[in-house]
Amino acid sequence: MENLKNIEGIAYSRYVRISPFKIRRILDQIRGHSYSEALIILKFMPYKACLPILKVLTSAASNLKSKFDIKDSFIYITEARADGGPILKRFRPHAQGRGFPIKKYMSHIVSLVYS
Repeated sequence: MENLKNIEGIAYSRYVRISPFKIRRILDQIRGHSYSEALIILKFMPYKACLPILKVLTSAASNLKSKFDIKDSFIYITEARADGGPILKRFRPHAQGRGFPIKKYMSHIVSLVYS
């Protein structure tokens, strides 16, 4: 298990303007899969959040490849998570002069791959 710690690639994407709830439903589909399978899953899913996840995943894999000479078929996704970021708070006019709050969520995406 100690050798596994050295063969890791990690990437972060912070302040992505998509709700973490929407990102997590996609990350649940690719967690634990191989890198090549995850790329195929992300390319064919019809969600807006697939593009930032794809960028973070390819960045983590390229970080791993730059440290070690590893092929794509040996790379697996260990951890993929979306943490909540800051919330933009806006107000819309509502009935009888009241303000109706709108929360615009941000998220931080973390991708960890290993070989």
